[in-house]
Amino acid sequence: MNNDSKLKELVKQKYSEIALQDKETNQSSCCGSGCCSTEVYNIMSDDYTSLEGYNPDADLGLGCGLPTQFAKIKQGDVVIDLGSGAGNDCFIARAETGETGKVIGIDFTPAMIERARTNAEARGFHNVEFRQGDIEKMPVTSNIADVIVSNCVLNLVPNKDGVFKEIFRTLKPGGHFSISDVVLVGMLPDALRKDAEMYAGCISGAVQKQTYLELIDTNGFANVTIQKEKPIHIPDDILKNYLTAEELAGFRTGYTGIFSITVYAEKPLNETTACCAPG
Repeated sequence: MNNDSKLKELVKQKYSEIALQDKETNQSSCCGSGCCSTEVYNIMSDDYTSLEGYNPDADLGLGCGLPTQFAKIKQGDVVIDLGSGAGNDCFIARAETGETGKVIGIDFTPAMIERARTNAEARGFHNVEFRQGDIEKMPVTSNIADVIVSNCVLNLVPNKDGVFKEIFRTLKPGGHFSISDVVLVGMLPDALRKDAEMYAGCISGAVQKQTYLELIDTNGFANVTIQKEKPIHIPDDILKNYLTAEELAGFRTGYTGIFSITVYAEKPLNETTACCAPG
């Protein structure tokens, strides 16, 4: 098993554990419940509770932004949510699409799919569908989505370039995405970057902000816009698990930053863009 496969299995294991937890015992940390520490709560997640369509049972505290709030979803749209978890963003998207639209959630973890389907059935949502699959190879046809959203998921995927290619393939010409994710400015200390637990907690899987934006651009998207950006502060009691006192002091006084960004971009109406060129 190569390193990418090992990381994917780690993510699947961690998020299966989260999906099987009771809501009352969920403890959000880093990107979510129990990902990298039981001592930190809601470091990254934003408050969804005021958004129409919000369902507490579907909110596992796994996000790092509010992409559906910025996604410009219209009545009748087809929306795909990448890494749909227990269905939180899908249900909020459904409130925007209405009965004439359709929402498709894609998640890598069978236990999450089961939990999301249970939540949808309990609410009688017949135009919300959950499919198990890898977002590097989405189980949907090309040119199907008006809007794609995702909340703190691409940073868990080793092949981010492959995901953006799939986003381009599945969006309709003229469609767009709004994605919240974790990015870096400056290099993480080696101990943080290499630790698998921190990968599952979203930090080590994050790439440089400029690299992230370049991936979007080189895959043919237009009108790339950062809709929201906020710094992520990891408390010292967590960092001490990975860094010596000297490394921690250097990390705090250096130029490294961890940020949550929400990025918007469009698939041009003319599909003959750089994303499709060979090589």
